[in-house]
Amino acid sequence: MAQEQAIPMAADVEEESLNVAGPWLLMWWRFRKHRVAMVSVAIIVLFYIVALFADFLSGGNPEITDERFNYVPPQTIHWFDGGLSPYMYDITSELDLNTFKKQYDVDTEVKYPVRFFGHGYEYTFLGLITTTRHLMVVETPEGPRAPFLIGGDAFGRDLLSRILHGTRISLSIGLAGVSVSIILGVALGGLSGYYGGVIDTVVQRLIEILRSIPTIPLWLALAASLPKEWSITRVYFAVTIILSLYAWTELARVVRGRFLAMREDDFIMAAKLAGASDSRIIFRHMVPNFASHLIAAATLAVPFMIISETALSFLGLGLQPPAISWGVLLKAAQNVQTVALYPWVMLVAVPVIVAVLAFNFVGDGLRDAADPYG
Repeated sequence: MAQEQAIPMAADVEEESLNVAGPWLLMWWRFRKHRVAMVSVAIIVLFYIVALFADFLSGGNPEITDERFNYVPPQTIHWFDGGLSPYMYDITSELDLNTFKKQYDVDTEVKYPVRFFGHGYEYTFLGLITTTRHLMVVETPEGPRAPFLIGGDAFGRDLLSRILHGTRISLSIGLAGVSVSIILGVALGGLSGYYGGVIDTVVQRLIEILRSIPTIPLWLALAASLPKEWSITRVYFAVTIILSLYAWTELARVVRGRFLAMREDDFIMAAKLAGASDSRIIFRHMVPNFASHLIAAATLAVPFMIISETALSFLGLGLQPPAISWGVLLKAAQNVQTVALYPWVMLVAVPVIVAVLAFNFVGDGLRDAADPYG
């Protein structure tokens, strides 16, 4: 009898908690039921952890060339040598005089120990701590080197280390570009929907003009106009702004529609009668009412930014070496002959695909959680 009473009591408690829960808590409860989105969140967090600790995770300096390892194939770690003692064999190379291609062989007579948390090149972590500790290095008589787990590039640099460092720029451009897009979209879309009239007409015509221009030619024209002598930092910010100039238009239309629907609501009229300023009404009463939708829209816009940066750099119109981004690394795979001879250079595409899919799944989950009936 007691068990029969406990069931309706638990149901009543759950129903009561739903009745008193705020919109953010309800959104979280709906979002966590989206299993794929939850897994994608973990993947995205992992990507940003990798970006933060890229120097520590890298076994070799991504900027230092070494002609001994030009296009060296992926190497294997051997874990047991009379016990748990990881090591790698020595790599020897010779030039094939017929094909003029380097031929690499593994010298099984020479073993080099693999050290975890060993010393490698010097770097500054977060601009605060100078250290030489790395997750994994191979100790050789010439000094520590990268293990080349997925091979090397045309200049003998560890490809895995370069992919890890490329994560920083590619993912940060996505966040920076979306931040600028949100500011422009909320500001211009809010002004358009709140005031209407001439302001609405001007903003909407501007949006229509921008959206009528094909995306790729617009990016090509803007990116090609960047001075060649600019530093990596200036080009980075310029590419971020270029990507944001187009991405804000869709968000601005969504914000305008929301403002048009809300500006006649009772709580907005009450705020006006209470003497609240326009800025207070917009940013304290109207924007928070669809903040969840802004978050979902921003999450869906991040993969667009990542793909755009990758495409521009791949075409040679975005970031250029010595900058390291996924697009810059993919540029090495433009040559079909290179891909045929050294297929591991295409592995750069794997993190791009995974990151874009993860952001899309999270965006879908947030969109469903923010508006389960939309």
